[in-house]
Amino acid sequence: MSEPASQPNEMRTNSLSSSTNAALNAVLAEHLGETFPAVALAVYHRGSVIVESAWGYLDPITEIPLTSDALFDMASVTKLFTTTAMLSLLSERKADLQTPLVEIVPEFGAISPRGIDGGQDPHSKKHLPTPRELADVQVDPAQVTLFHLLTHTSGLPPWRDVFNAAGLAPMPPNVPDPIDQPTRWQHGLEAMCQYQFVGEPDGVVRYSDIGLMLLGEAATRLHGTLSQLEPMIQERVLDKLGLSDAMFNPVRSGRATQMQTVPTEIDATWRKRRAWGEVHDENACGLGGIAGHAGLFATASAIAEFGQAWLDGAGAFGITPELAQQSKQQQASTDGNPRGLGFLLKSKEGSSAGDVFSDSSYGHTGFTGTSMWIDPERELVVALLTNRVYPGREKPGIHAFRRAMHDLLAREVDG
Repeated sequence: MSEPASQPNEMRTNSLSSSTNAALNAVLAEHLGETFPAVALAVYHRGSVIVESAWGYLDPITEIPLTSDALFDMASVTKLFTTTAMLSLLSERKADLQTPLVEIVPEFGAISPRGIDGGQDPHSKKHLPTPRELADVQVDPAQVTLFHLLTHTSGLPPWRDVFNAAGLAPMPPNVPDPIDQPTRWQHGLEAMCQYQFVGEPDGVVRYSDIGLMLLGEAATRLHGTLSQLEPMIQERVLDKLGLSDAMFNPVRSGRATQMQTVPTEIDATWRKRRAWGEVHDENACGLGGIAGHAGLFATASAIAEFGQAWLDGAGAFGITPELAQQSKQQQASTDGNPRGLGFLLKSKEGSSAGDVFSDSSYGHTGFTGTSMWIDPERELVVALLTNRVYPGREKPGIHAFRRAMHDLLAREVDG
């Protein structure tokens, strides 16, 4: 396989200066083919697209070039779509931030109180030891509110192997799965309602995929599509913007071919294949490809358009100005990790948004190598999508790449 060139395969829009383009190409030359084989970028400034481009290979083996209409696995950027839907429901007063989860998902409180353990490592899958000082602590699940889920302060475990509870590994996305998605979800939900906590709902940020899965379930019930997340997000988020290039299960649903999606990592132990056309995240995959924390596939332009709708005030989603503002303001922070309602806020040091983005910036990253950052002071939206897990999840470089790219783009619009 030859090294991909840092010149774009497709440049639909580019109004950057020649010096910024040269610096951008230098950054790409350092990372393309090393940190990831594919990258797409879409940038809005003051409501207009200033960059939409794609570099690298969709398939590095056959050297098929990436194009701007390729669908990337968004990983945890999916969380923003789930929280946007929930915030629209709260704006309709279907519930409020202090509503206990058990009032919407009563089975979450069926086992009460629940103890605390050390959780599970998402990479090794090993169960972690319970902190000695928490060994005798009991948690009442009724204490967990929607606010706790939106701010990752619920005390729920960051990760558990829900996929093992959901059923056997699914078939490849172009082959019918013997276990349907609703059945997989119900098995997973039963497990999530029984897991021990890792802490109390005490304001400490413990970034939790489990919490966002449960938030998604709560949203479906408030919306009236019990346990059906996809139609709820479609109606409350995607249809509001007319986004046809953002979807769950692109291949299994027949809305895209495998070659229209960007491959990620080889799963050597569970699926025993490369994740291509199906979500990389094991839990989302095991749950049938649709979950509140991961599963969405999208183009860079779709993510940038979503970000622009937030920059415009989130009124397109029916979210009240007051709630939209709260979402972008610090609600909790632990170890320099500030959180809004769903949004990751720019940290004072080492942010993936770089050093130049304003302190009021907000966004989210995805484990597969995706991100979206919004700088309201510059009226700047950057959707930067890669498949950095393609060579393996331990490959370094994505954080430095993100920081360099965001710094370049912020300096460009500053003139």
